Amino acid sequence: MLKMAVKKGLIGAPIGVMICTAITIFISLAVGDGHFYPIPHELIDACPSEITAAIVQFVCSMVYGAVFGASAVIWQIEKWSLLRQTVTHLAIIAVVTFPIAYLMHWMEHSVGGVLGYMALTFAIYAVIWAAILLRIHRRIKRLNAEIRK
Repeated sequence: MLKMAVKKGLIGAPIGVMICTAITIFISLAVGDGHFYPIPHELIDACPSEITAAIVQFVCSMVYGAVFGASAVIWQIEKWSLLRQTVTHLAIIAVVTFPIAYLMHWMEHSVGGVLGYMALTFAIYAVIWAAILLRIHRRIKRLNAEIRK
């Protein structure tokens, strides 16, 4: 299981960077002034230089993606209940998501900003969780159909 988690983490790391880059492109398009905004200004201000901010964002995006990738092995622990898998996975994601998002200035540094980011994270998580649940139900339905044959 550890070997699989490491493998998924190594795959997840560049995916985290790719997703972060895509988000910065979409944000830049949404601003609509023709400029590219690869790093939040607050992060640039918090770092000694712009390149330091870019390195911090790159590393944090890799960590973010690696943890998401590695934590996916939780869904393969068949002896655990779906509730235990969900709570464990959500706890791991939350422990990594919120400090990185706060450090990276992906959320406003206020109570409202933190609560809004948490709400968005949990909403996205709920959608992904529902998709996984549907996939599990389809697999069970297919297995039951094969058993009946």
